Amino acid sequence: MVSRQVDEQIAGRFPVGQRLRVIDVGMGQGTQALRLARAGHAVTGIEREAKLIAVAREALAAEPEGIRGRVRIVEGDGRDTGVHFLPGSFDVVLCHGVLMYVEEPDALLAGLARMLAPGGLLSLLVRNADALAMRPGLAGDWAGALAAFDTTAYRNRLGLDVRADRLGALTDTLAGIGAPLHAWYGVRVFTDLAADDAGVPAGQEELDVLLAAEERAGRTDPYRQVAALLHLCGVRG
Repeated sequence: MVSRQVDEQIAGRFPVGQRLRVIDVGMGQGTQALRLARAGHAVTGIEREAKLIAVAREALAAEPEGIRGRVRIVEGDGRDTGVHFLPGSFDVVLCHGVLMYVEEPDALLAGLARMLAPGGLLSLLVRNADALAMRPGLAGDWAGALAAFDTTAYRNRLGLDVRADRLGALTDTLAGIGAPLHAWYGVRVFTDLAADDAGVPAGQEELDVLLAAEERAGRTDPYRQVAALLHLCGVRG
C-alpha cells in the first residue's frame, strides 16, 4: 500500500521519466530502495543495524549491474544526515517506520526537511497515536483500550516499548520545518488485527479485493483516521 502511495505522489509531482535523487532513511532490508532503483532512480539508503544492512547488500548483489550502480548504502543514524549530505541534496526523502523508535523526533524531522530540494517530497510512515485504543478494544482488552486513549506510548509486536504520533501534531511540525503536509493516507485500517503468522490470501483475486478495500479505506474518512499507521507526505516549499 505504501509503495502505491509513494508512486502516486511521485507521479503527481515530477515529470515522467525524470531520474530522481532519493534517500531512504532507516531503509531496513532495502525493499523501497531497491524498488525505486529498479524504476530508474538514484537511491541512497541509510541504516544503522548491521544485520539489516547485510540483508540489503545481499539483495542488491542479486540485481543487474545497472540497478546496483544506482544504489548507495550508508551505515549510520538518520539523525546524522547533516554530516553526510548537503542541504537540498534529494528530490524524495523516505522515512518509514523510524519515528516510533525516536524519543524526540523534531530534530530528525528538521534534518529530513533540510535535505529536500525545493518542491521535494517527504514521505513519513508512523504509528497512529489517535488510534492506539483500536487494537486492544477490538480484541476485548477493555483496560488496555482505556489506557491507550491518553498516551502516545505502546508496546509493538516485537515487544519493544515505542511511541506513536498524532496527525495534528505532525501536521504542525511539518509546517514548521518548511515541508507542509500535502496528502495523507491510513495504512492497515482493516488488517491490523491479523495474527502475526497470518499469510496473505492464497488466491490473487482475494488478495486484490483485500488491497482494494484497504486502499479505499486508507483514503476515506472516517476510516483512515483509525488506521494503525499513517502515511504523511509533505512538500518542501
